[in-house]
Amino acid sequence: MNGNPLSDLKASHSMFGKMLEDLIHDAGGPGFIWQLAVLGGCLLVAWPLARFVVKRLEARYAASSFSMRFAAVSLERAMFPLFGWLLVMVARYSLEPVIAVSVLRLALVPLFGITFLNFAFYILRRVLSGSGQLHGMLLLVEKVLTTLTWVAMALYVLGLLWDVVGWMEAVRFSIGGKQKINLADTLMAVVWILLTVLVAMWFGSWLEERLMRSTNLDGNLKVVLTRIAKALLLLVSLLLSLSLVGIDLTVLSVFGGALGVGLGLGLQKIASNYISGFIILLDRSVKLGDQITVDKYTGIVSQIRTRYTVVRNGDGETLVPNEQLVAQSVQNHSFSNTNVRVATRVQADYSADPETVIALLANCVRDIPRVLKEPEPAAFLVLFADSGIEYEVAVYIADPQNGKLGVQSAMNRAIWRTLRENSISIPYPQREVRVLGEIPLSNAESAPHLEQGRTVESA
Repeated sequence: MNGNPLSDLKASHSMFGKMLEDLIHDAGGPGFIWQLAVLGGCLLVAWPLARFVVKRLEARYAASSFSMRFAAVSLERAMFPLFGWLLVMVARYSLEPVIAVSVLRLALVPLFGITFLNFAFYILRRVLSGSGQLHGMLLLVEKVLTTLTWVAMALYVLGLLWDVVGWMEAVRFSIGGKQKINLADTLMAVVWILLTVLVAMWFGSWLEERLMRSTNLDGNLKVVLTRIAKALLLLVSLLLSLSLVGIDLTVLSVFGGALGVGLGLGLQKIASNYISGFIILLDRSVKLGDQITVDKYTGIVSQIRTRYTVVRNGDGETLVPNEQLVAQSVQNHSFSNTNVRVATRVQADYSADPETVIALLANCVRDIPRVLKEPEPAAFLVLFADSGIEYEVAVYIADPQNGKLGVQSAMNRAIWRTLRENSISIPYPQREVRVLGEIPLSNAESAPHLEQGRTVESA
């Protein structure tokens, strides 16, 4: 390790240690009441200042996204302890040459801790709720962070924090057989890594919001720039945090090589989907809001994520791997037209006039809900089948994300009613049964209706 970041903590702790002893010693003195009065005055002044800033924040984030409004709650809660901490800090250093300030020193600890927690929650909520939904780990992370912060504050007030740090410094282990580090440095490295990563992710979320609000950039280009920026920010934050705690990056070379082999062998599909996602965004073959049909699913592209694309329709949301959109055929209904064709087939008896049937079929589906007037419904004579003439009726809808089965069902019911009202029958399949050769007498007597060479039609 190069340079111990805990040295500043030791110097600060020597100043703030034995807070409880100083508080008990000052409790009987005349300055104790004055400290309580000053503390109460600082908090009374901090309250209206915090309310003023909170109202400004509420007005600013009222029309923002879910993640911004959710995170702003923590930012608003941080205002009162922040102003209280600043005012108490000023009062403490101003009154220290005159009276004892043990009460003010003690009050600074929870005020700073609560401020730190709310700002940390603000960053976490911005990062973990950016998709419009609460991340499952958010509540757990907040609880763990709250517990650790209050434990650290208690140890700090009791004067035991440095003893705990000294014990952790005595626990040593080696990395790669070359460099020896202790538990305290390891925990400090974890803290620095988490802080830098959270800051990088927060800045990435801020940059994403700015890019998404831009009207001069294409939607796919916005997503590509956001992903590249976030990946670079995470990489830089990790390298910076490791350098800050003094970890030699060369010790990670073995781990990096193993990770590369793992990505090449075990994570081929994940890597393929990740690269395919960038290809989709760059070539603009599929864009957000497009209506596509892939495999057996039809719907609107609502999200293009790192590994998969979300296709939303009336049955729910389908997660389609990005590799499938690149390697297989995809029907993009929005590439040049946003309407989707819905068709159904029916047979009519040969005795019915085809022109009359075509006109009836085209007219009976015009008033079905969701069917577009333009392009108008049409009917076609498709096939001269064995039992009857086969027709196809086609309509167009503009909302395939709500499903096509309901429209097809309404079309089939309308066709059945129309054909029945106009006395046009839907033929049953017909078969011919031919008996060849002589029939034994016993069989002929039991079946007099069958004759040699006679054709019998059955429905």
